[in-house]
Amino acid sequence: MSILILALVALLVGTLIGCVGVGGILLIPALAAFSGLSTHVSMATALFTFIFTGIIGTWLYQRKGSIDWNITIPVCLGAMFFGYLGAMVNSGMNAVYLNIALACIIIFAGIYTYRPYKGKGIMAANSSFASKRLVLFSIGAAVGFGSGLTGVGGPVLSVPIMVILGFSPLTAIATSQVIQIVAAVSGTIGNIEFGGIDFVTGAWVTIVELVGVAIGAHIAHGSGARHLRVIVAIVCILIGGFILIKSLLALP
Repeated sequence: MSILILALVALLVGTLIGCVGVGGILLIPALAAFSGLSTHVSMATALFTFIFTGIIGTWLYQRKGSIDWNITIPVCLGAMFFGYLGAMVNSGMNAVYLNIALACIIIFAGIYTYRPYKGKGIMAANSSFASKRLVLFSIGAAVGFGSGLTGVGGPVLSVPIMVILGFSPLTAIATSQVIQIVAAVSGTIGNIEFGGIDFVTGAWVTIVELVGVAIGAHIAHGSGARHLRVIVAIVCILIGGFILIKSLLALP
């Protein structure tokens, strides 16, 4: 029964990643609850699966012409350098504090998804090309470090940040599919060296996720994304709140 529930969660996660860019965070508590993995291994295993959801997501969004590579490349460079650093910090942190960090990210993602930022943002201003590239690199650095530290994929961090800075939601989601690959690869290299990954669980969970990504990408370019945003917002806020309260009670 636990495997079936985990498979359903993996399918949901893949769908949400493909559609709204927020969803991978839900895989970590599911792995910890239904596969018996520790917090550290659950985070590392989830991050490993996001390499492949990112590859499929990138291919699907590129087919639709939704990826702007002038935006994507600087962000990916930042993620590439800092994902490894995040994984290194993860290996030395207490699991309780990791759970608190994860819960805050989940809640933030849920609030963003329910009430997305609608302002123009600083990227809409007439700033120089070099300044914009520096901002994009900084976005990637934050995303890469956060992914390596907590095991979340790139989209849950990059999509809210990019929308707040003035990018369209579809551009942000499309870009995040590529970021996901770079941040996950960088963080996974660090996890192999500093932590542990359950490759057996990660392999079959990945297969289920990929089916969901294909479904989600189709929905994102259609008309059903608005309703899915509400669903993922509610789920993120509830799960994030539960993990946060549980972790705070476990503090020494």
